[in-house]
Amino acid sequence: MTTHFVTRHSGAVEWAHHQGLAVDRQVDHLDPMDLAPGDTVIGTLPVHLAAAICERGARYLHLSLDLPPELRGRELSADDMEAAGARLEAYRVERLDEHP
Repeated sequence: MTTHFVTRHSGAVEWAHHQGLAVDRQVDHLDPMDLAPGDTVIGTLPVHLAAAICERGARYLHLSLDLPPELRGRELSADDMEAAGARLEAYRVERLDEHP
């Protein structure tokens, strides 16, 4: 079982290190086909990728932040992330076969 951290932000990598997260692979992009059942994926990913992760039998931990408008679109430091309430939240996402 592998823990993948999907981020291209150095502040997020530093934040994870400060949290003592055990990460096996840090990647900028993730192909869900590379996952095995029981793997864990940490990141802030689009819902369709989160669903694909769950479909493969992996666990998805969303890196959630409560960002004020003035911090959106900026590169954040680990301290910025901590101040914005950075936390991991487990989600199970499933694509429905319904059409709008």
